Amino acid sequence: MKVGIFITNQQRLDADMISKFDDQITMVHAARDRGWDSVMFGQHYLNEGDNQALQIVPFLARMAAEAGDMQLGLGILLLNLHNPVYTAETIASLDIICRGNFIFGIGLGYRDVEFDAFGVRKGERVKKFEAYLDLIKRLWTDESVSYDSPECKLDNVRMNIRPVQKPYPPIWIAANNDPAIQRAARLGDSWFINPHAAIDTIRRQVDVYNAELKNVGKPAPRELPIVKEVFCAKDYATALEMAGPYLEGKYRVYAKWGQDKVMPDKDEDFSQSFEQLSKGRFILGSPEECYEGLRPYWEEFGVNHLLIRTNWAGMPVYNSLSSMRMISDELLPELRKI
Repeated sequence: MKVGIFITNQQRLDADMISKFDDQITMVHAARDRGWDSVMFGQHYLNEGDNQALQIVPFLARMAAEAGDMQLGLGILLLNLHNPVYTAETIASLDIICRGNFIFGIGLGYRDVEFDAFGVRKGERVKKFEAYLDLIKRLWTDESVSYDSPECKLDNVRMNIRPVQKPYPPIWIAANNDPAIQRAARLGDSWFINPHAAIDTIRRQVDVYNAELKNVGKPAPRELPIVKEVFCAKDYATALEMAGPYLEGKYRVYAKWGQDKVMPDKDEDFSQSFEQLSKGRFILGSPEECYEGLRPYWEEFGVNHLLIRTNWAGMPVYNSLSSMRMISDELLPELRKI
C-alpha cells in the first residue's frame, strides 16, 4: 500500500496566503520526513463564496523542491479548460522537474462558472476532453502531428519537449458518475476514486469500472488510487472536535458548488446533517478506528494507493500536523503490512 498526502490549497478569504503557503510546505516536509510516498494537489478556478486557492501548476512545481523522493501529482487538472499544446508542454516540463516521478491526474470538472470562463459549451465538454487527451498523447509520442479545431490548429508539428516517463506519465482519470468511470477505464491508466462518494456508491462503481476494463480488454490497473478524508486523534470524539467543523465546511462548499448534483446515487446529498454525511464517507477516530474504516477499500476494492486529506480550509496547521504524526506513528506501519 502506498500512502500519500493530499494537500488542500483552498483557504478562506481572510487567510494570510503567504502564511498558509508556509503551512503547506510544513505539511509536505512532515510527510517527506516520515516516509510517506506521494503528495498531490487539486485545482479549481474562480472559487466561489469564502474560498480562494493557489493554482495547481506553480504550486506543484514549487512543492517539488520540498518533496524529496515523494511522487508528485495533479489531483486533478481540469483538462478540457486548457489548450492541449499548453497542457502537453506543461506536463512534460513537470515530469522533468519531478525527475520522472510524477502522476498526470485529470478530470472533466462540473462547475458551470469554470466551463463558461474558458468557453467550453454544454454538449462539447466530454467530446473536447477526449479529443484533447488523445492529442496530448500524440504530441508526446508522434513525430508529426496535425490537428484542426477552433481552439487549436497544428500543421505537421513535432513537440520537442517530452516527458521523462515513456510513453508518458501515468494518467489517472477522476470520475463521479458511471459513464465517466467507463471513460476512465477506456482512456486512462487508472480510475482516480474521489473522496466524496459514500462507500456503497464506490462498491457499486468498482463493478462498473472492472466490467468496462473487461469489455475493452484491459487488465486491472497497476495502481488503484483513492483520496479519503481522514483525521486521526486519540479517539473519535477528539477527532470530531478537531476536524469536524472544517470538514463539514468543505462539504457545505461542495453542496453550494453542486458537487453532489453530479453524483450518481440519490443518497449523495451534501446538504444533510454532518452525522448523516459522515456515514460510509469520512474516516475519523483513533488509528485503530481509522484502520478499520479504511479496510474495505483494499480488501474489497483493491485500492493500493491511498491519498489522505487531513486538512481543510480554516483548520489550524497544528491540528493537521497532530493527525499526520499519529498517522505516521501508528497507522502508516500497519498500512505498510498490506
